[in-house]
Amino acid sequence: MKIIILAGGTGTRLWPLSRDRYPKQFIKFQDRKYSLFQDTFKRGLLLADLDDIYVVTNKNYKFLVMGEVEELGYAYQEENILVEPEAKNTLPAIYAGVDEIIKRGKDNYDNHDTVVVFPSDHLIEKSEEFAELIKSAEYLTADSLVTFGIKPAYPHTGYGYLSPGERKSDCGYLVKEFKEKPDYHKAVDYIKKGYYWNSGIFMFNTSIFREEVASFTPEIAQAFQESKNLEEAFSKIERKISIDYGIMEKSKRVVVVPTDIGWNDLGSFDTFYEVFNKNRNGNIASDVHLLLDSRDNIVHSEDGKLVVTIGIDDLIIIEVRDALLICKKGQSQKVKEVFDQLKEKKDSRTEYHIQDYRPWGNYKILEEEKKAFKIKRIKVNSGKKLSYQLHHHRNEHWVVVKGSAKVTIDDKEMIINTGESIDIKAGQKHRLENVGESALEIIEVQMGEYLEEDDIVRFEDEYGRK
Repeated sequence: MKIIILAGGTGTRLWPLSRDRYPKQFIKFQDRKYSLFQDTFKRGLLLADLDDIYVVTNKNYKFLVMGEVEELGYAYQEENILVEPEAKNTLPAIYAGVDEIIKRGKDNYDNHDTVVVFPSDHLIEKSEEFAELIKSAEYLTADSLVTFGIKPAYPHTGYGYLSPGERKSDCGYLVKEFKEKPDYHKAVDYIKKGYYWNSGIFMFNTSIFREEVASFTPEIAQAFQESKNLEEAFSKIERKISIDYGIMEKSKRVVVVPTDIGWNDLGSFDTFYEVFNKNRNGNIASDVHLLLDSRDNIVHSEDGKLVVTIGIDDLIIIEVRDALLICKKGQSQKVKEVFDQLKEKKDSRTEYHIQDYRPWGNYKILEEEKKAFKIKRIKVNSGKKLSYQLHHHRNEHWVVVKGSAKVTIDDKEMIINTGESIDIKAGQKHRLENVGESALEIIEVQMGEYLEEDDIVRFEDEYGRK
């Protein structure tokens, strides 16, 4: 069995926690130990070997993926992370994973692997039970595309639905039709008729999948067959197309397996209220917060910052260092409108979080003042280095707070140990490198009137390539 994990989504309805460069699948919500992506990866390991898990994502998330898997304690091969040149929705992403699986197969295009496709941004509380259900339903892939339906808990207007038809086996039904996200009254009607929520989780045989794609969206199959690499294939796909619209809604070979796995797509802050534990006053909040005469609220803050409420009910309060969201419960779907308006204004808070991940590690912005200074905490993983670069308009001061840094300035190399510091003047070529066995951490103070990323001139990248 092979696993394809889709990890390219942005989760704009969970702003300001979720950003373009740090989306919801990588966030650790509330006091959860693992991110949604990490939970998904661990679920994949219940079904397949490490080398048989493929992640399809975009270039901004590639090293987030690597870091998330490393945090779980696994040495994951970079070749299993497939980077989409551009977002084309789920069908091209899944086909990219299938194409890679087939190319690596012993019999190349004649192999018939079973593939399970997991979105990385869904919460599933019963992973082990779900893994056993998947194994028990694998035989259905001999002649069917399998999807997993969730029995609705209530009339949800944010999910797609599907209607079961004739019984196919002891655990599955032929799908009669797919339904788009309904209004409330239609959702009530769907539940009365026994419809299921569409989970977006699929299982299929690679051969049957390719046959159905060739029948219903031949341009996608053709793009991959005629291309030498992923970039070329995606350039030939002219439209964004989901797997539901592309093949599942058209195929007569789709089977739904009903599931009860504690599923939720966490599509808005309101869904948090369905999932996370509440205290005796109905509040979802960590112990650090103080909520007086307040009921049925969601309160989240960054880095343990104290939030105090007095006499409020039914609010969503999300606090991070550079933004504060206060919203009535039941209205959080409108957060996407806020995100879109900020995006139109080119507000960087839609794209960047104060913490960003790079091939060499990550950095976190501690403090900044435009046209004056910016303070970062930089973590460089063992054996990694930053690009060889210079800045035209800013000076930098580095203080090593953990580990030892190998610093290159204008081709001169030196070692800077914990507690020591060094200055980098504007116009000096420089590089930071971790040659130790543990993580290197430095505090970087940038000073100048222009502190933007485009002030960098790179002479060599993080891999020493000119």
